[in-house]
Amino acid sequence: MFQSINIVEIFSTFLVMFAIIDITGSIPIFVSMREQGKKINALQATGAALLIFVAFYFLGDALLRLFSIDTGSFAVAGSLVLFILALEMVLGREIIKNEPTMSGASIVPIAFPLIAGPGAITALISLRAEYATINILLGLLLNILLDYMVIRFLDKIANRLGGEIIYVLRKFFGVILLAMSVKLFAGGLSSVIKDVVIAV
Repeated sequence: MFQSINIVEIFSTFLVMFAIIDITGSIPIFVSMREQGKKINALQATGAALLIFVAFYFLGDALLRLFSIDTGSFAVAGSLVLFILALEMVLGREIIKNEPTMSGASIVPIAFPLIAGPGAITALISLRAEYATINILLGLLLNILLDYMVIRFLDKIANRLGGEIIYVLRKFFGVILLAMSVKLFAGGLSSVIKDVVIAV
């Protein structure tokens, strides 16, 4: 059945995904990675995130079932990566070592879980009950384009903000990221425990 483009639905999807992804709030995280010598490729990171979003939008349930993974376990795994990343920011210590043979930080942790995290993926899938697929995908694409621009021009944005502001923001958002990871971990763990109890 033909789905018409609806500006309100596109804008609503954009706002929901923008609030959850919070790419502007991740700027101090990206700067911290750069200072640790981690390579960040804007096209690679956002391209991978888009692929993850689209794959989970259409095949999410089937993919998780294929590996016998429930959404709670998926959320817990993502929260652990966020927790380690937050510790790096707060403590100023490198925990996730940069491997020269890998793609730097573009895929992990930027594409997943910073951009295409469990929360954002869950929100995207839940929008299927409210909006047409074409509008959801267009709203998602607008978010990905914004993410690309922020990462692509990260140095210019960071220079505008200044070193001291970046330092303060890094510590602040490090604590925020810690809190988010703990909340995501608790929610995911709660879901896993409920599933185990029901199974028993």
